[in-house]
Amino acid sequence: MAGGITQSEYWNGEVGTRWAHNQAVLDALFVPLTEALFDRAGLNLGATVLDIGCGSGATTVEAARRVGAAGRVTGADISAPLLAVAQARVGREAPGAAPVTFVEADVEQADLGTFDAALSRFGVMFFPDSLRAFANIRRMLRPAGQLTFLCWRALPENLWVQVPREAVMPLLSEVPPPPAPDTPGPFRFADADGLGALLRNAGFGTVSCAALDRDVILGRGDTDAEAAAAAAHVALNLGPTSHLVREAEPDLRARAEAAVTEALIRHASGGAVRLRAACWLVQAG
Repeated sequence: MAGGITQSEYWNGEVGTRWAHNQAVLDALFVPLTEALFDRAGLNLGATVLDIGCGSGATTVEAARRVGAAGRVTGADISAPLLAVAQARVGREAPGAAPVTFVEADVEQADLGTFDAALSRFGVMFFPDSLRAFANIRRMLRPAGQLTFLCWRALPENLWVQVPREAVMPLLSEVPPPPAPDTPGPFRFADADGLGALLRNAGFGTVSCAALDRDVILGRGDTDAEAAAAAAHVALNLGPTSHLVREAEPDLRARAEAAVTEALIRHASGGAVRLRAACWLVQAG
């Protein structure tokens, strides 16, 4: 990561705090993807579930609803700010659902128990050692247990990231180098063949990677102009493009906001900016 900081330092620092404050925005952004994740996971009533990289708890709470009061759900994340939000929402959003436990833990090496199912919404791409992490997840699953997760396909296929990124890049004096292969990052598992091989090497016998494309709403407003401005704020503060301007001077930041807003208004209609998100919906058992 930038400056040599660890994943724990990154997600417990300013970024984790910013994501925690914007939990509702992120949850709304990912609604169509979350629905597809749970449709594929097919959680049974009474099941025990591990939510990997649970963040602010939206998927953990949904899992608790799905498995009912006889089930049990554990949400694991390394970000204390996000887990604080997750803990606060459980009683408010999941009355009568399964008991939920949140744990500040690194799933790459933690022993969190034994589970019927594991799931993750964009939380598996950031382990320093992916093989070790997936092998540990396999170990925590019962023999017939299934891991179901979402990860991003290639950057150019994800217009919700690519459009604002293309607007920002001409403004930068230095183009950041691409990440080294197999390093933590959102697009780490864009290669489905490589991901499948990794999961099989980690002990999973069957692996399926299905392409999932959904339009996500990056911003809303009373007018298309307001929607584009809201979408630019999301892109430059919460999305993968945000690292390009995180430490920018105010002038560059303002020019980036203007350029991204101009790019996004072309995708606005009816007070909403809709752009394609391209994922792999993966299941391994």
